Amino acid sequence: MAGLAAAAAFPLAARAQQTGLPVVGVLSPQSAGPMTASRMAGLLQGLSELQYVVGQNVAIEYRWAEGHYDRLPALADDLVRRKVAVIAAPTQDAALAAKAATATIPIVFNIGGDAVESGLVASMNRPGGNATGVSMFTNELEAKRLGLLREMVPGFKTIGVLANPNKSSAESQLREVQTAAGSLGLQLHVSRMSSDPEIDAAFESLAKAGVQALLATADPFLAGRRDKLVALASKYNMPAIWEWPDFVEGGGLMSYGTSIVTNYRQVGVYTGRVLKGEKPAELPVMRPVQFELAINLKTAKTLGIEVPATLIARADQVIE
Repeated sequence: MAGLAAAAAFPLAARAQQTGLPVVGVLSPQSAGPMTASRMAGLLQGLSELQYVVGQNVAIEYRWAEGHYDRLPALADDLVRRKVAVIAAPTQDAALAAKAATATIPIVFNIGGDAVESGLVASMNRPGGNATGVSMFTNELEAKRLGLLREMVPGFKTIGVLANPNKSSAESQLREVQTAAGSLGLQLHVSRMSSDPEIDAAFESLAKAGVQALLATADPFLAGRRDKLVALASKYNMPAIWEWPDFVEGGGLMSYGTSIVTNYRQVGVYTGRVLKGEKPAELPVMRPVQFELAINLKTAKTLGIEVPATLIARADQVIE
């Protein structure tokens, strides 16, 4: 599946045009790789549930912004010029770029924020335009993540927060964290970063500030730097909570969030329904129903943390 996700898009689209296959354009701020491949596998699964199989009766063009959010508008314009049948936009910034590029091509999104508040739809039940999909409301989960981290490491007083200022919902995410930190009596140190050098500098700054634990806000740019972030958290001995289980599988301490692969599958299902003739305006925006708590006991041991039995009992995934 990684090979499929990383494949050059144009030859596939050219063959699709020759054979008359509808083309789904995937617009992502991330890069092709193992993490995105697992998510795209979910999207393809959803398409297959509507009897759409790549190469047989549908084609896919991928557009990767590689962490550069400012590239999304041009990539969206390119998909519009290609006259794709549907644009699958798996993040809020990608969906907004697609929405700005076309008012007619259907858009199926998977976003972290509120689809109504972001202007993508008129209402959750009746979107009313050319876009619909999944609204994860990840902002609401930032406080939950902070509470779980405090449960894992009850003694810390200072918390570092990683955020990407280029993400459209970054400030609203930070407001949620600030409110939660205030209620817990925690001192907050926010580091905004949108490049690899800024990530290195942020960890140095947080370490000098005496930060005792770390929370990374939900963001595709940060997700694409998983190995770097996990390694730095380990280097500076910072217990951290992340959004996706991929981080825990890569050595992170813990994560909590919606099931991202399930969300991508739902995007695939809606994309298939649109290909069959249903209108986004009439397809209600979905909210996630599946959430995952993952814990890496090996990392906890390295950090000298004794994981509470209550957390282990609630975890959906425990890595030993």
